[in-house]
Amino acid sequence: MEKENTTELLKHYHRTKIIATVGPATHSYEAVLKLVASGADGIRINFSHGNDDERLEQIKWVRKAAKECGKPVAIIQDLQGPKIRLGDFDGVVTVQAGQSLRFRYNADYEREGILPVQYDISKKVKRGERLYLYDGKIRTTVSSVKEGVVHAMAENDGILIARKGINLPDTNFEGDILTDKDHKDIVFGSEHDVDYVALSFVQSADDINQLRKLLENLGSTARIIAKIETRAATDFLEEIIMAADVTIVARGDLAVETEPEFVPVFQRQIIGLGLKHDKPTIIATQMMATMTESSEPTRAEVSDVATAVFLGADAVMLSDETAAGKYPIETVKMMRRIIKYSQQNSPLKTIYDDEPVDARTKQGAISKAIITLADALDAAAIVAETKSGATAYKIAARRPDQPIVAITSVPRVAQQLAIVYAVQSLVRKDQHLQVQKTTDWLRTARVLKKGNIVVTVSGQHPGVVGMTDTIKVRVIE
Repeated sequence: MEKENTTELLKHYHRTKIIATVGPATHSYEAVLKLVASGADGIRINFSHGNDDERLEQIKWVRKAAKECGKPVAIIQDLQGPKIRLGDFDGVVTVQAGQSLRFRYNADYEREGILPVQYDISKKVKRGERLYLYDGKIRTTVSSVKEGVVHAMAENDGILIARKGINLPDTNFEGDILTDKDHKDIVFGSEHDVDYVALSFVQSADDINQLRKLLENLGSTARIIAKIETRAATDFLEEIIMAADVTIVARGDLAVETEPEFVPVFQRQIIGLGLKHDKPTIIATQMMATMTESSEPTRAEVSDVATAVFLGADAVMLSDETAAGKYPIETVKMMRRIIKYSQQNSPLKTIYDDEPVDARTKQGAISKAIITLADALDAAAIVAETKSGATAYKIAARRPDQPIVAITSVPRVAQQLAIVYAVQSLVRKDQHLQVQKTTDWLRTARVLKKGNIVVTVSGQHPGVVGMTDTIKVRVIE
């Protein structure tokens, strides 16, 4: 439950953050401003669509909106990856169980009777592997691969239409998930101020390491988000989470690649592993899908968002709802209402089996002590000085009830912390007595009021990474 002595600003913040996707429905500065003002803490730009001019506009709009709203906002570059889809053909193809289907890269269906695909899957798939079409509506098994043509046997009736997705849950794409388009987009992102790069179709930690080397060579300080959406990734969850900076549970493709009933279990496992390793987790896909067309969510969707809050997710993400939906702003507002009510009235506290890996280190002990003090003293806030953001990540991973006011001199770090559980970040230049001066400012700005108790954490050398060693309790006068 939120503390009664918090001020209006701190009382109404939401611990679980909101990420909104921009698209045709929100492609204007006015729309982006409304998304941010309504509660979006991060903006996702889907690099599967649009061109560089449109993306550059969107980036500028986000930064302008963040400044106008007076809060940092994270920009997430979502790479397309080897998105495997059917190519173009006219009309509808009817499929019957037992029918043999053929696929080839850029085939001409009308002339050859071979279904076109936008990626040369003949170089990857093997006999006996599963090949699912149209979000799993048509299930097939590969019977052979000959001269660039993939032959598969349909297991059920259905229809196919152009450009629908293909899932290959048994196929190994490891080490080959960054396409030429992705490389170009990564260079673009490194030159134009993105805070996170989301890597699609991750299969192992090596995929993350490959992207990290590329970003380092470009001089980018963007953090990496691993999208868990393949069957292979579920076999290496902990290694992937340790290698990445943030994890997205991409429930749509994940449900097709595994089974729908597996996804809630993986969702809980991933959140728990994220807490164990101080790594934020984002829950995505169809959270408020009904609001793409309707002004109200279903009761199941409300429950889904609330469950993510109860489980301790750092953020929940909207895709089509804000990119192409009829009610993008209303969806963000509704999601914020659900989050706030859930966090204020949670009937339970979710506890995971594994303790944080740093629990017995100095920094781990400090993080635990901060929260123990804050709870015992009914503190209004935790104020943390952090250069790299590490201190804020560690405190947030222990899921305090209090808001974490994170002070950093690095704008990029403040923006990255915008999607981290309970963190409200501020950019301040490195200076002596930084925490004290910031709490004085918070009092002057009426964020804190007389009598509030805050627990502060800092280091003797402001601006030096890894030197956090001092906890203080302060009563605001």
